[in-house]
Amino acid sequence: MPVRHRVHFPPQKANDLAQDEVFFYVIEDGEKIRLRFHDYASIYARPGLYEQLFYDRLKCTSPTKVADILRKTVEANGQDATALRVLDLGAGNGMMGEALKRHGVSRLVGVDIIPEAREACLRDRPGMYDDYYVADFTDIDAELHEDICEWQVDCLTSVAALGFGDIPQRAFVQALQFVRPGGWAAFNIKHTFLDPSDTTGFSALVRELLFSESIEVHHIERYWHRLSMEGNPLAYFALVLRKEAELPLDLPRRVGIVG
Repeated sequence: MPVRHRVHFPPQKANDLAQDEVFFYVIEDGEKIRLRFHDYASIYARPGLYEQLFYDRLKCTSPTKVADILRKTVEANGQDATALRVLDLGAGNGMMGEALKRHGVSRLVGVDIIPEAREACLRDRPGMYDDYYVADFTDIDAELHEDICEWQVDCLTSVAALGFGDIPQRAFVQALQFVRPGGWAAFNIKHTFLDPSDTTGFSALVRELLFSESIEVHHIERYWHRLSMEGNPLAYFALVLRKEAELPLDLPRRVGIVG
């Protein structure tokens, strides 16, 4: 039987907090342990807590939503979604991988920056990925670069991981560079990232990609990602893009990526 954790949502003005600052308590042996929603290492270390928190209680729909629109978009363009060779960036404990597997993708490679994510995936969803790398995509070495290239990736996915410091701009650009021209990218972002008033780095990157000659937008859809702690729906966009050509060399400079 899956482990059920004692989870407590304390009174807090979550609307005054950034989405990655909201916290909750998990009660273990009578002790209240305070965790932020983005304390992924600690959440993954507790079997079933991630699913109980985000999927059972907060009704997250994003892996299913993004995987479904990816399949529909690919097939609408006369391609077979089962032939996709997917790089899942910010793979976590494999929720997106599970959604993709339901569509029968050919190859599925996961990557996450924290070891606890890979450990949780191997524990909870063994065999879900053909390979799973623990790596910092802002600083990959030649060996890892060669390994990823050998997978001949033609699709990048990333769900519930972009824009809150979990995956930096440079890491996302690096992952997108692994996708061959003619390949796909499917991901979700908070709805404010497409607002011109949002001046954060990731917002600038997304808008630059959407207007780039290297990228063609095939699907964009506003939907409810999950509930907030107060029970209010959080609006996100799900996007499917096609990479028409290699990204421009000056893209990092244009969106303020330094170093």
